[in-house]
Amino acid sequence: MAAWAERLSGVRGVLLDISGVLYDSGTGGGAAIAGSVEAVARLKRSPLKVRFCTNESQKSRRELVGVLQRLGFDISEGEVTAPAPATCQILKERGLRPHLLIHEGVRSEFDDIDMSNPNCVVIADAGEGFSYQNMNRAFQVLMELENPVLISLGKGRYYKETSGLMLDVGGYMKALEYACGIEAEVVGKPSPEFFRSALQAIGVEAHQAIMIGDDIVGDVGGAQQCGMRALQVRTGKFRKRLPFGKHRKAQRK
Repeated sequence: MAAWAERLSGVRGVLLDISGVLYDSGTGGGAAIAGSVEAVARLKRSPLKVRFCTNESQKSRRELVGVLQRLGFDISEGEVTAPAPATCQILKERGLRPHLLIHEGVRSEFDDIDMSNPNCVVIADAGEGFSYQNMNRAFQVLMELENPVLISLGKGRYYKETSGLMLDVGGYMKALEYACGIEAEVVGKPSPEFFRSALQAIGVEAHQAIMIGDDIVGDVGGAQQCGMRALQVRTGKFRKRLPFGKHRKAQRK
C-alpha cells in the first residue's frame, strides 16, 4: 500500500477510458465490467476530479452516455472528451470540408459541418462501412487533392466487444496512408492535444493526473508522453500474451 501511496502522491485528477475499462460494447448495449460502476461512484465521492476520455467513434457522445447511464454509471455528456466533437472543432477552425468514412452511429456529430466539395477525408471506426468501395472512394478523394488531408478519429489496432476482439480504425488509416503516401492527423488518443483538452476541462496539470486504460499504446503510452502517470487495467483488450510475435514489440514501444 505504501508503494501505491507514493506512486499516486500529488494526483488531483483521473482520466478514465471507457471501452474495455468501464464496459464492453456489444449487442443489447454491452455489459459493464465487474466493479466498474462502483469504482466510478467511489472516484466521484472522492476529492479527485474525474474526466472520461474515449476514442469511441461508433456512437455519438450522447448515445454513448445514454448506454452508460442505463448500465448504472454516474456520467453526463459534459464529462466526456471524445474525438468526434474535437474533430468538428478542427474542421471549422481550418475551413475543412470532409468526405466522411465513418459509422452511421456517429454521423449526427457532423450535422453542422459543410461537406460540399470535400478538401479532406475524415476516417473513424466505420465497422461494416469499411467496404472496398468506401475505402476506394476515400482514396480517390485524397488523390484528387493538391494537399491531401487525412484526419483519423484514433489509431487503435483493435478493441473488445462482448463477442470478442474487433478490428479498429488504425489498420484502415494505415492503408490510406500507404496508398496515398501521406500521414494522417490523429484526433483522439494517443494525440497529446487530445489529452491536454481533457486535462484543461478539469483544470488539472499533466503531472497531477493519472490515465487509466486498457490500451498500452493509446492510453498508457499517450498519457506518459504528455507527462501523466498511467495505469493499465487487466480488462478489455488487455492480454497477458499478445498475439503476432514480433508485432507485440511494436505495441510496447
